[in-house]
Amino acid sequence: MRRGHRVRQVVNWLNLSTPLGLLIGLLGRARFAAGPDGLILGRGYRLPIPPAPAFTVGNVVLLRIDDAALARRPALLVHEARHATQYAWFIGPVMLVPYGLAALWSLLLTGDPASRNAFERQAGLVDGGYVERPLRRWRRRGR
Repeated sequence: MRRGHRVRQVVNWLNLSTPLGLLIGLLGRARFAAGPDGLILGRGYRLPIPPAPAFTVGNVVLLRIDDAALARRPALLVHEARHATQYAWFIGPVMLVPYGLAALWSLLLTGDPASRNAFERQAGLVDGGYVERPLRRWRRRGR
């Protein structure tokens, strides 16, 4: 594991985001296994929220999709690993507040919580399986 991944792993344990991710995974009856670059994969996550096929809390990537679907989308884990790094930079679970505000902002601008969400854009919209939506007509300037 690269030094940066090890640092991210340690920081996310210390800021309690990885333990929170494990708790959420347990509540969603996920099965945990070691993943690449210090990530922990929680397969078979069953809670209905959030509706995404994968999401990350700390270094824990919770997955609704099976291994075959994940193999067809290798960039998805790259996207989720970027979110793990965001947790390390944004003081762990505190990140959920600015992430939620960014999702709300994006929803207001585009009708989609990811398109203008700074966290999703930095993690790579396409890698995460998102399609960038245009601004809503009432938010476009000069029209």
